[in-house]
Amino acid sequence: MPRKLIALAVVLVAAFLLAPGPVAAIGSDRALADPDGLADRLRAGFVDFWRTGERGPDLTAVVHFWLRYHLVKGALAALLLVVLALLGRRLLAAGHRWATIGVAGAGLLALATVMANVQGAVAPFSSLLPMLTESAPDAALAETLGQIRRQLASGEPGPALRAMVGDFGAYHAAMAVVAAVAAIGLVGASVLGWRRFAATRAAVWGGLGAMATLASLAVLVVVIANAGTADDPAPALLAFFEGGW
Repeated sequence: MPRKLIALAVVLVAAFLLAPGPVAAIGSDRALADPDGLADRLRAGFVDFWRTGERGPDLTAVVHFWLRYHLVKGALAALLLVVLALLGRRLLAAGHRWATIGVAGAGLLALATVMANVQGAVAPFSSLLPMLTESAPDAALAETLGQIRRQLASGEPGPALRAMVGDFGAYHAAMAVVAAVAAIGLVGASVLGWRRFAATRAAVWGGLGAMATLASLAVLVVVIANAGTADDPAPALLAFFEGGW
């Protein structure tokens, strides 16, 4: 068994879970690495942004931190994906069929994680929005969210809301592009798997081909859904805020 690759994968998983916050906070306010502190700064900065139409120091610091956070997570997930690909190749060559299938499944999870973090890095402001509605808002934030819903429903957005809608569109456009690239790769993997299965009749190749086929279909759905939202982001943004507090 390729123990070094397994050990490296474990280290990368641990780093992915523990390192992004502290690393992203280097050179900035370390309190941002604390989820509660980050949420508090975001909420205060967001209310100020809504009132003024401009990102103040609090919101700017949070968005910059969140960008770095996604870059760190994305880089670690990409490294893990490479290690899993090498590990799967070694296991396949050694005849460990079920282990190969398991590693391929883990690779798909790593790929999805890379995609999500690229999306978050492209539009970190929109990536932060779920934090606004994770718990009951204070009076100022509740009033802000109410005003956002009313403006979205009326179709007459102010400057702050226009910026939000544009960023939300970019957020979904990023996923559409990233998912399209991933779909191309998965279709290629599917074709390779089925060709090898046809040539060898080895069940492992059939399993890998089927996994890649199903994954490519799922990713194509993601492409279509995100492309549609990117084309007209306002209704999706309204649905998002109507689903929160």
